[in-house]
Amino acid sequence: MCELFAKSSRQPANVNLSLDTFADHGGRTGPHRDGWGIAYYEEGDIRLIKDTHQASSSVWVRFVEEQGLISATVISHIRYATTGHVALYNTHPFSRELGGRMHVFAHNGVVDGAMGDPRFPLDAYHPVGDTDSEYVFCSLLARLGSLWNDSGGVPDLERRMDEVAKFAGELRSVGRANFLYADGDVLFAHSHIRHQDDGSTGIGLHMLTRTCGNEGIELSGGGVNVSTGDDDQSVTLLASVPLTAEDWMPINEGTVLALRDGEVVAQATA
Repeated sequence: MCELFAKSSRQPANVNLSLDTFADHGGRTGPHRDGWGIAYYEEGDIRLIKDTHQASSSVWVRFVEEQGLISATVISHIRYATTGHVALYNTHPFSRELGGRMHVFAHNGVVDGAMGDPRFPLDAYHPVGDTDSEYVFCSLLARLGSLWNDSGGVPDLERRMDEVAKFAGELRSVGRANFLYADGDVLFAHSHIRHQDDGSTGIGLHMLTRTCGNEGIELSGGGVNVSTGDDDQSVTLLASVPLTAEDWMPINEGTVLALRDGEVVAQATA
């Protein structure tokens, strides 16, 4: 199945080493050879880089490493195509504007039962490609549209969490529903069940949090180096499978987390 990766941090940080470990799963140590993508939030917008080639040999992964891109919120995905053919427009993460913010979404699983289900209308948003993942992202934005457009700014987090958790619960009823969703303010993560590469099933998302002072963070096993600058740093990583030898915490099935500045700021059971 596909793999998800995300980072939330208090200060903008580089994720090169985690991306490299993650990319190895995309065709070298894992079966995910159908493309990859990564989105970095920066200055109210996103840098979105996608490729249909397998991540482990992609020149764009090398480009990301060479540029040393930094961000406080990052979402990445490596693809194993199940619904939709291999094409750039079917490659995650997907992005749209809503309420003057860039929204980003990546999904692991198969939820083609959502397509045409009256619980998942599209309204103003429509997919460019033909994946079930982009379809449900458009449906999520349609559900959140009035909340963002009527608020005159960033809607209350509790109301957003309620909508995202309700959406996640309904999505689980039609398939595997692990997803990452960022709205320019917080990063949402929903953990479900994931089909592992060995054919078994397991928890869909894992989390690792580290804090430090000016000495920086070194995550063992080739994870991520973080330069903290003048302030204390807090970094939380999310991944389908642990990327380092450290104690990643499984996120229970049906849990929705909201992260801001490297910390969990809200939690709900979908």
